Amino acid sequence: MTAIHRTAAMSVPIRRLGAASPFGLALPSAQPTAGQLYAPRGVWFDDHRVIVADSGNHRVLIWHAHPTVDGADADVVLGQPDFESEGPAAGGRGCENGLHLPTGVLVYQDRLLVADAWHHRILVWNAIPTHSDTPPSYAIGQPTLADAMPNAGGSIDGNTLYWPYGLGIAGGWFWIADTGNRRVLGWPYIPEPGDHAQIVLGQDDPSRADENRGGPPSACSFRWPHAISGDARTLFVADAGNHRILGWTPVPDRDRPADLVLGQQDFERNEELPHRPQGAHRLRFPYAVAAQRDMLVVADTANNRVLRWHTMPRAGVQRPADEVLGQSDFDAAGENRWTAVTDDTLCWPYGLWLNRDRLAIADSGNNRVMFWSLGTAPTTSRAEV
Repeated sequence: MTAIHRTAAMSVPIRRLGAASPFGLALPSAQPTAGQLYAPRGVWFDDHRVIVADSGNHRVLIWHAHPTVDGADADVVLGQPDFESEGPAAGGRGCENGLHLPTGVLVYQDRLLVADAWHHRILVWNAIPTHSDTPPSYAIGQPTLADAMPNAGGSIDGNTLYWPYGLGIAGGWFWIADTGNRRVLGWPYIPEPGDHAQIVLGQDDPSRADENRGGPPSACSFRWPHAISGDARTLFVADAGNHRILGWTPVPDRDRPADLVLGQQDFERNEELPHRPQGAHRLRFPYAVAAQRDMLVVADTANNRVLRWHTMPRAGVQRPADEVLGQSDFDAAGENRWTAVTDDTLCWPYGLWLNRDRLAIADSGNNRVMFWSLGTAPTTSRAEV
């Protein structure tokens, strides 16, 4: 049988944040410093700044210029009093200026937003901090910065959160992956404290939090919505627990079924296929998605790879990816290819960000963030199997 492998050899890693691996499959040190990371799950960058959710160290790091060397020190730390401290709630100082497993990071309208997942809130800085330990301006999902209970300590509503892991912009709307409540919330602006979502995707009403709406998977349900991306036309949600990506084109203005599913044969399945070749179609726990300039990239986390579609899929079922990063072909899935930690291997990639022809990958299992230069055209090879 002939297997077709699509790849783009022009895509190459170009820069690393975090410590280097000492040898073989040994992981880099996770001791907190200004230049080391522990299980980062989120990354954002533009032409000037780089921002990383250093999740295992319960902090956010900011580089105010693009690093020109591997392992460069960050300029600013948020969520901890200094670069050497770690621990949830700023090592016990409290949640007013501390973080507990920060995941998604985003800059929008000159404001910094951080998904402080285990404090059940999105933190907002009204200006991007230039000094370490700068307190946030306010929290979405909690009444005050001193509060950190699931669903604000009460019942589920349109202005509460439970494990919000992801956030993003699509169609000019601000979206939150309210993961623990198994729904996606949308506003046409960045909300203020107490603002109820104007759109709730994935539940029958704002008071519900049922897995797959209490039934089997469907085109309008979630099991574990984890990350969000999109453009002016399409909203993408990484529904990690159902091993799929869902897409809405146009961006929804109400709760309605998705138009696209990637990773499954149809909208009614959520099959996981461990220890089997995945090919260019299947996904296992996709924890991140990034869309830009008619390009889609997905972190196929449990398969230790990143998949890239060179043209944006917007509707239909299980369109195959054009390119794989982190593995030698579409059928491989080993952590660091079961050989060594190198610049072009991956171990549980959790976060992605696209900016033109650059891709940042929060390579969580390797305690680092890798920047890749993306090739412009795929090549196709065939192998006899």
